[in-house]
Amino acid sequence: MSMSKCCSRGDRGDSFDLAVVGAGSAGFSAAITAAEQGARVALIGHGIIGGTCVNVGCVPSKNLIRAAESVRQAIAASRFGGIASHAKVADWRAVMRQKDELVNELRRAKYVDLLDVYRTVAYREGKARLVNGGIEVAGTSLQAGKVIIATGASPSLPPIPGIDSVPHLTSATALALEALPKSLLVIGGGHIGCELGQMFARMGVQVTIVDVMPILSAGEPEISRALADYFRDEGIVVRERVKPRFIRKTVDGIALEMASDGRSETIEAAQVLIATGRRPNTDGLGLTEAGIELLPNGGIKIDCMMRTTKAGFYAAGDVTGHDPFVYMAAYGARLAALNALNGDSHVYDNSVMPTVVFTDPQVASVGLTEAAARAAAYETRVSVLPLDAVPRALAARDTRGLIKLVADAKSGKLIGAHILAPEGADSIQTAALAIKHGLTVQELGATVFPYLTTVEGLKLAAQAFEKDVARLSCCAG
Repeated sequence: MSMSKCCSRGDRGDSFDLAVVGAGSAGFSAAITAAEQGARVALIGHGIIGGTCVNVGCVPSKNLIRAAESVRQAIAASRFGGIASHAKVADWRAVMRQKDELVNELRRAKYVDLLDVYRTVAYREGKARLVNGGIEVAGTSLQAGKVIIATGASPSLPPIPGIDSVPHLTSATALALEALPKSLLVIGGGHIGCELGQMFARMGVQVTIVDVMPILSAGEPEISRALADYFRDEGIVVRERVKPRFIRKTVDGIALEMASDGRSETIEAAQVLIATGRRPNTDGLGLTEAGIELLPNGGIKIDCMMRTTKAGFYAAGDVTGHDPFVYMAAYGARLAALNALNGDSHVYDNSVMPTVVFTDPQVASVGLTEAAARAAAYETRVSVLPLDAVPRALAARDTRGLIKLVADAKSGKLIGAHILAPEGADSIQTAALAIKHGLTVQELGATVFPYLTTVEGLKLAAQAFEKDVARLSCCAG
């Protein structure tokens, strides 16, 4: 379908019930929700339709991560007696072509083709700016009763001297490399740095990850320490609590000069990947001029109903500067559309927001960490269960990981769950439901779970508050 064709859909002049600025996951969620309410919607996009997730984020990265896992699993197959296997990247360009085919397929099926389905949505292409109470798009004005801003975020650069003059990769451009570099320095040990660092290492690249904090420092320290050790076991160099001083070009690539334990050190690599965070896309929209307040991180300030500081204007997704996950962006955008069209009655709730880092082992969390619970004045009880206590891990001969549960000591209710396990991502939603519905750890421990599953570890970790699970027989308790 041509873009000129989709631009005509739902277009009966330049007046709309709702204008949505941004055509990524949040923007489409808002537009679809509004269309289902019978509203006439202007969906305004700039650049490749579909936004970050499908084009340069979740979809391509998880595809390549899974491909890298297949290489690692073949190499690690010798943990089973009598098994010998090996794998390597034989054709990186073929790997990238298959990734691109998936991206193109999902972009069309989940974004472009939907514009024909929702007939009251008019797609407009161009840079948008708030002017004179309306929106200017590529020099043309349109009017809308309500507006939702969902322009997402982009990679940001850390304040390292020299960074502006050094060729560098971002999370987007790293997923479009035509050839694998011999070595890669990853600056930033958050979820993007850890995911992509491990992926490239498994593809045969010499990887070093550096951070001013421990990797995944926002989570549980037990998980951070364990994952760093697993990375090192795979040959990844992990340097934590370092202070970058200067980065410069070299004949063969780049060099980072840094301080570590009070001593100067230089790390050289063929390329550098900057993974130190993202900044909301608010520049050039005319937000402050329109009376919309921004946060110190550049995000749009909103309340719990997705309202900005200007009446009739809402915001959702990464542009708000918090909860940078595609499913939360879509969720918030849906609420914004409902509130904009039907009165402000829907409240954004991220108290039971599961998160996943697609490393191997995977890191999955929901609810409060132990530190956050204590900061919120909870009296806590904690259970930490090593994965070698979970039968599934023993059968798979892969005991990397742990499960940590945080409970309110007074009520016994589960308030946080944190999993480091090869299949942790598929287990966390059980904990999310337990927290949402107020289960105590005793109730979680008494629930029937299927045997020889990773999720059974939640039951065992809950039982470990009161019992030595090593003394239980299979499926007992």
